[in-house]
Amino acid sequence: MAAPRPRFKPDPPRWNPLQRVLVFPGEAENGMTRWLVAAIASALVALSVWQLERPRAGLAITPLAIADGPPATLFHLRGAVPAPVVVIAHGFAGSRQLMEPFALTLARAGYTVVTFDALGHGRNPRPMSGDVTSVDGTTRLMVDELRTVARAALALPQADGRLAYLGHSMASDLVIRAAQDAPEASAVIAVSMFSQAITPDSPPNLLVIPGEWETRLRQEGLRALRLTDPAASEGDSVGDMAQGTARRVVVAPSVEHVGVLYSATARRAATDWLNTALGRDLPPQTDARGGWILLLLASVTALGWPLTALLPQGQGRRSPIPARSFRTATLAPAILTPLLLAPFDTRFLPVLVADYLALHFALYGALTLALLHRADRLTGQFPARVAVLSLAPAIFGILILGTALDRYVASFVPDAGRAVIILALALGTVPFFLADALLTEGGRASVLRTLAARGAFLGSLVAAVALDFDRLMFLLIILPVILLFFLLFGTLAGWIGRRTGLPAIAGLGFGLTLAWALGVTFPLFA
Repeated sequence: MAAPRPRFKPDPPRWNPLQRVLVFPGEAENGMTRWLVAAIASALVALSVWQLERPRAGLAITPLAIADGPPATLFHLRGAVPAPVVVIAHGFAGSRQLMEPFALTLARAGYTVVTFDALGHGRNPRPMSGDVTSVDGTTRLMVDELRTVARAALALPQADGRLAYLGHSMASDLVIRAAQDAPEASAVIAVSMFSQAITPDSPPNLLVIPGEWETRLRQEGLRALRLTDPAASEGDSVGDMAQGTARRVVVAPSVEHVGVLYSATARRAATDWLNTALGRDLPPQTDARGGWILLLLASVTALGWPLTALLPQGQGRRSPIPARSFRTATLAPAILTPLLLAPFDTRFLPVLVADYLALHFALYGALTLALLHRADRLTGQFPARVAVLSLAPAIFGILILGTALDRYVASFVPDAGRAVIILALALGTVPFFLADALLTEGGRASVLRTLAARGAFLGSLVAAVALDFDRLMFLLIILPVILLFFLLFGTLAGWIGRRTGLPAIAGLGFGLTLAWALGVTFPLFA
């Protein structure tokens, strides 16, 4: 009599101690655990939303229609008397939402604040145009748009006739140039500033706020300060506020190019500077907005784990990718992709930088998938149900996480003109994220392997910038977005992969989400 065949038993995941902390309890089918996680995550989402909405209390926040101008938003205290106007401009690949920390702080201090989506950005359907390398090209058009917003803001009944500007990064140069012509401004705040338009007495009453970790931009701030006083240092106030020649550099501690926007130090300094320049005394009211946003995103992501129980459970798992095959599939695309693309003109989309990024994703993903196929790691990974099931992570990423991002972080709702861009990006992001999900074995690879795979991709982008810095330097701005994507959606992809045994489900779904996220971020250009 033949011996009975042993019943199939799935292999347990190969988790190290760090993964046991990061991954929810044993991936056990414990309904109580899932309900508990869902309840805690939901409570934290509610707490985060409540804290993020609190600064809006007492404010009137309304859309502002500007004739022949960009989409804009007006902030002011309810029932307040007319007050000085502060026009706030975002940087490259930014939007109105990104500047809300400053807008809310200044509005609560009694200012009439206007934010807007610049040409080609956010919900502005008009693309950037002109020569991006010339001050008389794209820069002039964007300065003209900024002045249009300022004139419209000064015509509001909430305005008392006085004007100040605040701009971040690219827009720091725009606000400096705008303040050097009509309408007359009383003060300018340049966050993460770089500009060649500064003189000892222009623009009026300039405050520069770099982040502590922005070494080059701190040097630029000192250069501007020392045009007035060669012996000045960070933190010194020089010049005469009454004469419009005041200058100061305030460093926001422990932040970089995006974190500076959430810095309480930066927002207090901006409010104090305007209060001094405009003779006002309402104190700044800052909040821990950045921390609450991080908690909100983490909590929404955590909701994804109990929701994976709605997906069909897979059976068993494959053996780990052999070390040699993993090294080849990780390193070869990282080295070859920037080298193969460097000789070619990759401009084919009506949007800055995204065309190169789409090709980089596509080639990187294709090379990785080809190497995984050679190692026989694709067999059985694409049953028909994958296409349907991949809609679940796509909906979660675009609708649920996307709603939180659009409300509190940056524009996530595209206009019709961006549909083609999102589709073109998807041709690159889908194969890339498929390859990433398979290379990391659907969340079962070790932490070191996961870090190596994703670090290699980020390194390939840095290498691409090094090979063509003038054209691709803006890729450096998008690196934090991709890193955040890996943290949030990479975690979700691991939960989905361990639940279903099919990494391609998350690869397809979150590949589409990544295309959407990047498609709404980069500016349109004609």
